[in-house]
Order: sequence, then C-alpha cells, then structure tokens
Amino acid sequence: MMPNSNSKIHRGGQEAGRRELVSRSLQSAQHCLEDQDFGTAYAHYLLVLNLAPELKTSVKETFQFTLFKWAEELDSLARIQDLFNCYEQALELYPDDEVICNSMGEHLFRMGFRDEAAGYFHKAVKLNPDFADAKENFYRVANWLVERWHFIMLNDTKRNLTYLKAIENAVHSGCKSVLDIGTGTGILSMFAKKAGASLVYACELSKTMYELARDVVAANNMERKINLLHLKSLDIEIPKHIPERVSLVVTETVDAGLFGEGIVESLIHAWEHLLLQPKPKNQGFSTGDYGRVIPASATIFGMAVECKEIRRHHRVGMQEIAGVHLSNSVQFFSPTCASAGSEENVEPYTTEKLSRIPGGYVPLTEPCQVMTVDFNNLQELKSLAARKPWKLSLPVIEGGILDAVVVWFVLQLDDEHALSTSPSEETCWEQAVYPVQGLPDYSVKTGDTVLMEVCCQDCYLKIQEISSLPSKCGMDTSEKDDTLSLGNEAELCDALAGLQTTSKQDGNAQVCVLESTEIALLNNVQYHKCFKAAMDKVLSALNPSKDSQSMDVDGHGSGMNLQENQNKSFLDAAPDPLYVLDVSEGFSILPIIASKLGPVRAYSSVEKEQHQAALNVISEANHFPKEALEFWLSHLEDESVVLQRPKSDKLWSIIILDVIETSGLIQQEVMEKAAISRCLLHSGGKIFPQYVLVYGMLVESESLLLESAVQGTEPTLGFNIAPFINQFKVPVRVYLNLSTLPCVPLSKPAELLRLDLMNPLLNSSSREVKVEICKSGQVTAIPFWYHIYLDEDHSLNTSDESSHWKQAAVVLDEPLQVQVGDELVLDVQHHKSNICITVKR
Repeated sequence: MMPNSNSKIHRGGQEAGRRELVSRSLQSAQHCLEDQDFGTAYAHYLLVLNLAPELKTSVKETFQFTLFKWAEELDSLARIQDLFNCYEQALELYPDDEVICNSMGEHLFRMGFRDEAAGYFHKAVKLNPDFADAKENFYRVANWLVERWHFIMLNDTKRNLTYLKAIENAVHSGCKSVLDIGTGTGILSMFAKKAGASLVYACELSKTMYELARDVVAANNMERKINLLHLKSLDIEIPKHIPERVSLVVTETVDAGLFGEGIVESLIHAWEHLLLQPKPKNQGFSTGDYGRVIPASATIFGMAVECKEIRRHHRVGMQEIAGVHLSNSVQFFSPTCASAGSEENVEPYTTEKLSRIPGGYVPLTEPCQVMTVDFNNLQELKSLAARKPWKLSLPVIEGGILDAVVVWFVLQLDDEHALSTSPSEETCWEQAVYPVQGLPDYSVKTGDTVLMEVCCQDCYLKIQEISSLPSKCGMDTSEKDDTLSLGNEAELCDALAGLQTTSKQDGNAQVCVLESTEIALLNNVQYHKCFKAAMDKVLSALNPSKDSQSMDVDGHGSGMNLQENQNKSFLDAAPDPLYVLDVSEGFSILPIIASKLGPVRAYSSVEKEQHQAALNVISEANHFPKEALEFWLSHLEDESVVLQRPKSDKLWSIIILDVIETSGLIQQEVMEKAAISRCLLHSGGKIFPQYVLVYGMLVESESLLLESAVQGTEPTLGFNIAPFINQFKVPVRVYLNLSTLPCVPLSKPAELLRLDLMNPLLNSSSREVKVEICKSGQVTAIPFWYHIYLDEDHSLNTSDESSHWKQAAVVLDEPLQVQVGDELVLDVQHHKSNICITVKR
C-alpha cells in the first residue's frame, strides 16, 4: 500500500508543478505581449503548448497573433532561418491550421521561394476552401507556377496529334530510348511510351511541374515505365542519371521567338553528352543506332507591320499632354528596345496573338525567311551564337507606318509533320513582336525598303537596327554575303546618308525606359484631360484666388521669360500652397499637371532614378520652380508608411490612388489605403478616384474555357491530364482585350459593385445583382471592367480602346444553359483584389 500512495503523491506533485509552470508561463506570455516582446512571448507559448496540449484550442488565436508578430520582427532583422524554424514549430503543434499555412506561404513567396509557397497556399485552401486570403494567394502564385499557355497547348488537339505522329514515326523506325527535355505535364513522354519506346526518361526543372508530371504519369499507369528526373537537362550525367546515350530527344522548349527557352543550349549539351551520334548524311535506312531530335528543324519568318495597338504601347505619340510639354530632352523607350541601355538581360521582343490584336494590323511587306536552323546538326547549333549579325532587307508592298517587325516559325518535327505559329494559322501560339523605336520618321511607302540586323545572342533571336530606306536610293534588295547589295560605293554612301536608323539618338537626351503599359498610359489623352479637369475643380474650390495665379499658360501670345519670372516667385508669393500626393504606381506625370494649376506643391511617388530624372527634365521644360515637384519617398523615414501628412501641421488637398491594376484586377489593399487617405485630407480635399463602379456581362466564350482549363481527355488524345493540371486553374482570367475576345454576349452590361473611396466604411463586400438573359446560349464567363469616377462630371472607362488597362473575366466551373428572358442572380463578392461571382438561377 505505501509505495502506491507514495507514487500517487509524487504524480500529484508533478501535476501540480506542471499546472503551476503552465500558469506562470501564460502570465509571463501575457506580460511580454503587453511589452511587445513577441520573441519571449512566443517561447512561453511553445512551453505551454508542449506541457498542456489540452490548451491548444483556447490559446490558438493569441498564439497565432504572437507567431505572426514575432515572424515580422525576425523578417525585418533578416533572421530567415529562425523565422522558418518558428513556423515549423507552429505547424507541428497545429498541422491543420490554414491561417498558419497561409502565413508561412506569404513569407516564402516574399523571399522568392514560389514553388514552396504554392504548396502552403494549396494546403491552406484544401483545409478551408472558403479561406479568401489563401485562395487569392494561391491564384496569384498558380498563374506564375503553371503558366496559362499550358492549358491552351494541351487543348490544342492538332499540336498534340502532330507530335504523337512524329514520335510514333521515330520509335517505329528504331528509336527505342527517349529523353523528353522540359517534360511539363509528361505528355510527350507518354506519347513515346505509347508508341513502343522501351526506355523513356523525362526531365523537368520546375518543382511544381515535376510533381504534377509524377501524378499524371502515375494516373496513366506509366510510373514504372517513365523515369522522371527533377533536373535541368544540362545537369544530366551518364551513368549517374541515365545509364547510356539515348537515340531520340523530344522537346518543345521553344517560345514565340523560338530560342527564348534555351533550346539551342540544351540541344548542344544533349548532342555532346546524352544522344547517340547523328546518322551520316547520305546513309539510307537507319536501324536506330543513331541519335535524332524532334523537332528536326525550324524556319523563322518575319514581316514588317503597321499596328496602332503595338505603336501606342511602345512609342509616346505626342509632344504635349494636358498642357504639359514633353521635352525633346527626354526620349522614352519600352524595355524591348536594345538601344535603351537596360542593364538587365531583357527579352528583345514582346508577344501578341496578332489575330486578336485590337484594331488589327496591316502587313507592310511580304513575309520573308529570316533564318533556318537544323536541330540535328551540332556544328550549326554551336555556330549560331558565334555567327556575326547579318543584314536583311524587306521591300515595302503597302505604304503606312512602320510599327514593328513580327516573327513566327514553322517547326519541322520530321520529314512529314510540321507545326506553324503563323498569325494566319488557328494555333495556340502567339507571335514575337519587335517594336520599332527611335526613328525620326516612321512612315514608309510602296517601293521603300525596311532594313534590319539579325543575330542570335544570349539565347534570343534579336532583330535590331530596324530602319527604312526611301525608294529613291534605287537599291537592289537581294541579300548576298550577309550584306546589302548596292550598285556601287557612291550609291551605298547616298543610301546610308538617307538612312533612318535607331542608332541615331540624341546623345544629350535623357533616356527613360518605361514598361509598355506606362507608355500606353502616357498616350491615353482622355485619362490626363480628365485628371486635369477634376484636379482643377478641387484646387479652384480650395483656393478661390487661384484663377489669377494659374500657371496653366502654354506660352501662346506671352513671352516665356515673363512666365518663367512669374513662376519663380510663384510659390514664394503663395504663403500656403496646396498639397497634392500621387501614389499611383509606375511613371506618372499627374504631379506635373497638378503643378500647372496654381500654388501647388506636388509630390510624386516614382522610385526609379531614371524616372525621377525624366520628370525633372519635363518640369524644367515647363518652367516650373524646383519646389513645385518633389519626390515623396525621399521625405519618408519609413518607406513602408507612404500615406502620412505632408508636414506635421499640414493635410493633403488631393491624394491620387491606383485603384485598378493594368491586368484588370482591383489593386490589393486599396480600401485600406482609402481609409487612411480619408484621414489625411483637409476639408474640401478629395481622393481620386472618388468612387469606382464595376460592370460585367454574361458571355459564351469557348476561348476562355480553353485558356482556363484542360477540357477532358479528348484534346490530350485519351491521356488523363486534366484533373491534375486543372488544380492550378484560376477562376479569373486577366490581361484580356474584351474588344477582340471571341465571345457572344448573352446579357446587357450590369453594374456589379460600387467601391466608394471617399467613404470606404460604407462599402459592402458582397452584393446580389439580377441579370436578364437577352440571347439563348451557354454562360461560360463574366468579363468585367470599371468606370472610374474622379468626380460626378469626370470618369474613365477601363474598356475604352484608348485605355491602358486590360479587362478580366470570371470563368465559370461549369457552363450554364440559358434561354432568352431567363433571370439570373449574380452573387458578387469582393475581397482584397479578388472578385468572386457565383451565378444562381
């Protein structure tokens, strides 16, 4: 009896001690939280939860709060390993907590670990499908991890069938060992196995795509037949990863410009290290003892085009914007322009689906063969990068404006099977676009010649020095020995003297490289006119004497020296200027427009030094005193708190917020910014825009379905891929051009939501809208756009043809059959930047 009673007393003492320690630790944690000592508080909670797991539910919210605060502190101190250790400890205690999973993902994403972040966001969504933060995070990262072209290509039955037939031909002719480089979902590897290849290897660098391929291969009962490698092909070694050289490499590591995904580099390595030797030129029947590549070769074509849509995204087309003179001392370029002096290795082209480009395009020349490449010739592949730039000339067959050279290719898979990415083909491919920039004159007429220089450099096909040569130079446009053939030396000198070329830039000009959307914004006349009028209205009301002081003089009929002198003393004469803050993202001349409207001190939030320098040059060209334009970030001690008073005793007259992303989505946290901004305005001050209306309509669009999800097993020729890749589908498609989207409207536009920035607390995050069907069909999507109201009299429509904004669309999970006269109810939810629309009958 006695020993038992002793052990009970001992256990009772232990239990009392444990309870006492837990109680003290909880008290200590609480005190630490009050003192904002989050690290120590976190340590106390870890002790409590390890000693008393039964308290997990009751302390969960406080523990989460402590974890997140301590993680923020560790992040700011760059103690990254400690931060991840904390999250791993937390997830051991709460393995199924979607909030902790999502927060871990956010930290990983910010640090560039996108693959890993996606895993945590995905898990959080699985744990709680209604967790809006995790859903939005997953959709954003899914767009990056599994690019949207995967869906379009997998839905392209013609492309899949052509590859299958070429692979079958190769395997049946003796290629029994296959390596699929950049396997993606694994479809080409499965084609090879289905064709009868005895050994199939596939490599994939992306962790997400590798894991996806693993699931796809297993679902099609081929996990033991296809050897998947999570490697870049350049890192594959024999016999470490594969036992011996293979007889066939299949790949589709090509982009719109053919070489941009590194196909040349990977095939040089494959021929040198992974493939059997190629079949000698004149040898007939092959027994499979030789190596070969699918695709076998490619031919690249190009033509010059006139296209207003390309032009407005790559060239600033005016000298004056809303009364502000753009100085000749600033030259604007988009990143594609090689001569813009960008330090980064930027793609020398952009991509467009020309068949769907707003406003269409006009060919100015016939299509011309730019070059060919034989992927089965190692020496040719190696000589590509070393080849000197060669010149190309295209005779003009239609007069117009030289806006771009457009490039596409024909991929010859084998002797019988080819795929074309031509704009005239119905294909999943886009074309590569080389915008023309930096010419004194872009007009060409029939008989002129478009000249360019072509080279293969840094894994890219580069087309540069694009220019035009007038027909009067009488040149022969045939190409001989990589140079232009001209009549004689004197003719050559005359021709070069008249040559318009991108290399002749003003050496003294301030070069300013803008994103193509920023150039399109500068070209949006209505946008700047609207802002000018709306700002003028507010500033006039706040400063009744402004009219007699206005700087809005464009120099007509008045001496510029007089205006300059007036302006120099302008802010001095106004003891209490009005303060304007522009926190819109990217390059913006709105602060300079505001400076023209009276005694204003305008603050720009542009960050790049090059952009600040350009704005200063434009400001000086408009004879503004230096104090009229300032850069707000240089005034802030903490750049993360952008929204604060201009001075301790001053408030803002106007705060300009970026509400809509160019992608067509609402900016994240815009309503939080509006709530802070509202507190920083003085009486009569305004937030621009004051409110935004969201409009949408019901449409039937097969294109949106094909671009959003793989449609069953038919397009993938019976292979089960759709359920796996469709895990990464997102309900909202962005960067759409509604004007050229192939779709049939089934309803009239309807107002879906109102976002009030002047009264942010009045906004509702959900709304039900009744919509009447005006045409029978299948509802597949709901495109939406915005009317942005600066005030009641001045608004902008983001779907206008001059708009720099694109549109977005919610794509339904299942199409909905409707008849004329049906009435549907749309349940519209807005969370951060995400709009969710559910359709009910």
